[in-house]
Amino acid sequence: MIHCYTNDMSSESHALAREIRQTRPFQSLAHEAVLSLIRTAAVVQHWFGEQLAASGLTPTQYNILRILRGAGEGGLPTLAIRDRLLDLSPGITRLLDRLVADGLVARRRGADRRQVVCQITPAGKRLLARLDAPVHAGHQATMARLTAAQQRTLIQHLEVIRDAVTATAGQAS
Repeated sequence: MIHCYTNDMSSESHALAREIRQTRPFQSLAHEAVLSLIRTAAVVQHWFGEQLAASGLTPTQYNILRILRGAGEGGLPTLAIRDRLLDLSPGITRLLDRLVADGLVARRRGADRRQVVCQITPAGKRLLARLDAPVHAGHQATMARLTAAQQRTLIQHLEVIRDAVTATAGQAS
């Protein structure tokens, strides 16, 4: 039996319901919290994509370039890049193909011939250097309404949620 979570749709705490034009109560506080988290992530992701649009990069491609810049001259194998991505995108090969075609990433065979190692090119480094300041400013603007203490608390809460999801996913396997 599902118990309905009753809420006052006109209260300040239910901005999500107004944003998504939901007229019925959420099933529970947890339901509202999860949907709010998903909506917030989508809004931030969309905004970030808009900031990168002029560069021709998607947020995931930008993330790949940052990973490779951080890896240094040695580069990284394809699967190591996939494991470090913020977005759990399964299409790493397709994403890398596009970056290679654009001249931003180079591939080479590793010592183990079965392994492909990717490296950021000088063009990729130049593109990231041009994006560093605007991206940093965007991150600052996104968090401007939260104090440093609130930002740390948010980070801690999000870690707890990711850990819970990971634990739940592990139990389902």
